[in-house]
Amino acid sequence: MVKVYIDGQEGTTGLKIMERFSNRNDVDIIRISDDKRKDPSERARLINSADFVFLCLPDDASKEAVSFVNNDHVRIIDASTAHRTNPAWAYGFPELSPQHRQKIALSNRVAVPGCYASGFASIIYPLVKNNIIPDDYPVFAYATSGYSGAGKKAIAIYESDQKPFEFNSPRQYALSQQHKHLPEMQAVSGLKFKPMFNPMVCDYFSGMVVSVPIQTRTLPNHTSVSQIHKMYQNHYSNANLIEVMPLLPPDEQKAFFLASNTLSGLNKLQIFVFGDDEQILLCARLDNLGKGASGAAVQCLNIMLGIDETTGLV
Repeated sequence: MVKVYIDGQEGTTGLKIMERFSNRNDVDIIRISDDKRKDPSERARLINSADFVFLCLPDDASKEAVSFVNNDHVRIIDASTAHRTNPAWAYGFPELSPQHRQKIALSNRVAVPGCYASGFASIIYPLVKNNIIPDDYPVFAYATSGYSGAGKKAIAIYESDQKPFEFNSPRQYALSQQHKHLPEMQAVSGLKFKPMFNPMVCDYFSGMVVSVPIQTRTLPNHTSVSQIHKMYQNHYSNANLIEVMPLLPPDEQKAFFLASNTLSGLNKLQIFVFGDDEQILLCARLDNLGKGASGAAVQCLNIMLGIDETTGLV
């Protein structure tokens, strides 16, 4: 049995990780007293008494927690943005490539991807890797997300009887193009320039869709919609938690609505290819609290333990 400590266990991601361990008998959860949750010396003691530590904290607090480690056997899984572009850390998205999976398995330091970045990288990484788009391609992405990823304060506002009128509508944000996920979206996907990104938070609890439009006339080589769909099928052929959805015929696409919340509570990601040989729309649907956060963190733990990566997730 491995000892696991969750630093930030009362936050949204920490609570979801706890839920995913509720029916497991191979994990011993180390708990911190409520009155000591912000006590650095107590946190340091518990961190160094664990085999695995999940960091579900703001960036600065996450960096502080890593500095507490003085025991070589402690393995860290960080759910903040603090280490996602650090090459010394494994990037916790095993389905991207066999190299990503191997690095996770062998590393003592794993950075869990951001929810938006997970959807984005699932689409863009294979396009760059398979030379369908060049690494200097001007990528634009937009996304819809439930409010659960906005933090406890925003959740309380959305679920309040005094919810402001404008909260009933999808709200665009990060309009300055400085969203905190942009550095990892660029770095992990292999892009020379940061993408433009237009996220929207909406009035439902969890789930998201990240979408990337492609005008095929801008591609260096002619690529059809069926070729791109086949590429994704091949790229994710061995993925347990990523599903490439069928390519719908034109008439069915016209009548199809893509909801953002249908994977809420699940630990999987779906990839859709829409459009025709001139204009292609690529979409990734996932739960921002599942494959985009706590589910991804637990999946990484399973890989590091050398057990079935879906343990506790399906």
